[in-house]
Order: sequence, then structure tokens, then C-alpha cells
Amino acid sequence: MISRLSCISVALLALSGCAIHQNIKPVEHVDSKVVCIIDNPAVRATFIDAYQHALSNKGYEVKKLAAGASLVECPVTSTYTATWRWDLAMYMAYADIVVYKNAKPAGKATYDATRGGGNMGKFIAAEKKITELVDQLFPNLAGS
Repeated sequence: MISRLSCISVALLALSGCAIHQNIKPVEHVDSKVVCIIDNPAVRATFIDAYQHALSNKGYEVKKLAAGASLVECPVTSTYTATWRWDLAMYMAYADIVVYKNAKPAGKATYDATRGGGNMGKFIAAEKKITELVDQLFPNLAGS
């Protein structure tokens, strides 16, 4: 009985190390229909393309700002970062999107599969995950 309980405990402990975490703090209200995104050249270009597309689908006009631009250049500004890893295939292991209103943090979406280990859920299409993050980060359509 004790050895069986030990095996179950070890299995649960091993599986807990294969966790994927996602945390969203939605932007409560956006007065502007324009969202400026500060470019991050360290991240694959497909990320900002998917991010712009997801915002456009929600009715926002997207203005891309150069890397290093100030948060005060637009009333609503966003930064992002993401990393990819290899484990049988390339996958987006981490993504972080922060939204600022008048240069103050207003919302944040984080996806973290860096401890995904054997969890096959980490092999998601990055564009689909980015769209999901944006839909939760901006729960309302532009102007709502």
C-alpha cells in the first residue's frame, strides 16, 4: 500500500513539473480605437504579424512603432516579448504582452510553457495562442 502511494505521489510530482501557465489581466476599457505596438526585433516577425491581425479583428487600428519608442507616443501602447524552443519541433515557449494606457500598465497577458516538459499541449500554433491571448486581454471590441 505504501509503495503504491509512493508511486502515485512521484507520478503526480513529475506531472506537476510539466505545467503550462497562462495569466491574463484584461484591459478594462480602451477609449482609443488605435493601439500602438512597439516593435521588438528580438522576437520573430510572425509574432507581431499575428498580434496586429488579432487586434484588427477586434476592430482596432494598429500603429507599429520603432523599437525603443516611448510609451507616451500613443494613448494606448503595447510591448511584447516571446521565445521559441525546440523539442521534437519548434514551439512558442513563452509570450508576454503588456498594454499601457497613458504610459501606465493597464493589462497583461502571459503564456508560459517553459516548464511544459512532456506536456504535448505546448505544441500549439503560435498564431492561435496569440489570438487567444489578445481576445482575453481585450475582451471588448474597439470602441465598446
